[in-house]
Amino acid sequence: MLAAGAALVLLLAGCASGPRGGRSGSDGPGANPPSDLGQVPDAEPRVEAIRGSGGTSKPYGVGGRSYVPITDDRPWRETGLASWYGRKFHAQSTASGESYDMYAMTAAHKTLPLPSYVRVRNPANGREVIVRVNDRGPFHDDRIIDLSYAAAYRLDLLRGVAPVEIERITNADIRAGTWRRGDTALAQAVPAESPVALAAAAVASSTAADSVAVPAALTSPVVAMPRAEVRALDALPPLQMLSPEAAPAPAGAESPQAAPASGFWVQLGAFSQSEGVQRFRQQVARGMPGLAGALNVFVERGTYRLQAGPYASREQARDMAEQVRNGLQLAPMVVERR
Repeated sequence: MLAAGAALVLLLAGCASGPRGGRSGSDGPGANPPSDLGQVPDAEPRVEAIRGSGGTSKPYGVGGRSYVPITDDRPWRETGLASWYGRKFHAQSTASGESYDMYAMTAAHKTLPLPSYVRVRNPANGREVIVRVNDRGPFHDDRIIDLSYAAAYRLDLLRGVAPVEIERITNADIRAGTWRRGDTALAQAVPAESPVALAAAAVASSTAADSVAVPAALTSPVVAMPRAEVRALDALPPLQMLSPEAAPAPAGAESPQAAPASGFWVQLGAFSQSEGVQRFRQQVARGMPGLAGALNVFVERGTYRLQAGPYASREQARDMAEQVRNGLQLAPMVVERR
């Protein structure tokens, strides 16, 4: 058993996704990157067998943390930070045994099956890509995915670590063809009365046009998620008011503010259509009545964001984010605005 564990640690340490944290001072693009990186196509999802035991499905440990890979076809959504890796790991062996190609649409994840496919969205600009997960990492508590150089380029994430939203494309989605519509179905069963069901209903009831991205972890992660990480978004333009003409607020709902006040905000979801965010707002208010008065909808470059706040301190915002995480099984994002 000890020998097997040591072998697995050596495998992870020698592969492209060994104990690393994405781009570092010695990493970066190749000397002569392709001129058409912006045209590199998404990974094409295809049904691939999920290994139930052994190999890349074995539980493993890195840096004192234990990880249990997923061995079924469950849906999976996550919101968190993404990093990327480049020439330092180019052509090295990945955890799946394949060679890492920094110019292919691939990624590393701590627990998703190898291989599997995920849709990755940059909420700051709305860009999306589909990548094939064939590696393990990144082994930092505050990061959920490590992207190839090409994937990070297409998402405009080469400047460093940034928030993303990811959604697994399951084998069931691939067989049904639903992944091509950009609204991968939520197939998990949840009790009808639970807060999780309320959040799931808000997403599932939206059409393909208005359910672009909701930062919700509607499937519980195998490894406990870290506390919400505070991100300063000073570089973003001021959020605009959601006008009543564009989307009448539901009865009893608070009017959206013209711009977020300074302080700390907890973001619960982001939609491309106002109808979707208003439905989601109602579901959240029903699931957590005490939060209803703090909910606000802001518009940023065509994206409707549901945020709660503002909170006077980082600790207060984190406490609320934890309550939302535990009460609604969402993965909220805490942001600071000055």
